[in-house]
Amino acid sequence: MGKKKGTKPSGNTIALNKKAKFDFALQDHMEAGLVLLGWEVKSLREGKVQLTDTYVIFKNGEAFLLGSHITPLPTASTHFVTDPTRTRKLLLKRKEIAKLQAAAEQKGYTVVATGLYWKKHMVKCKIALGKGKQLHDKRETEKARDWNRQKQRILQDQNK
Repeated sequence: MGKKKGTKPSGNTIALNKKAKFDFALQDHMEAGLVLLGWEVKSLREGKVQLTDTYVIFKNGEAFLLGSHITPLPTASTHFVTDPTRTRKLLLKRKEIAKLQAAAEQKGYTVVATGLYWKKHMVKCKIALGKGKQLHDKRETEKARDWNRQKQRILQDQNK
């Protein structure tokens, strides 16, 4: 049975940024809280979020999530002026922000959002420091992934 298109991910996961693993060599993963409005939380419960091309910017000693797209529900956002791509504040400790900001100022590094998930009743954003991959690195990653998939198939065939 395949997964139906448009269904939300199972478990606590709201959304994943799969493209980040392909475009960046990820390191230093952190968990950050997210400042949201009520209609955004309702949309997240429905799984109406997209994290592709989402990254973190730093301004005045604070961290902000830029590029995330939360689609407003027609029933939840009738009396609000909704901006689906607004900049959302990330809740991090001052030392964590300073560490990430110093690392992001180095050439080739950026801070990207890799996922959104529920932790009890709160929404958390998993962020990571990423160094941009070049084309040959991306090809190497793809070859390794294909080889691992082939190994699994061979092992499954032998175990039958």
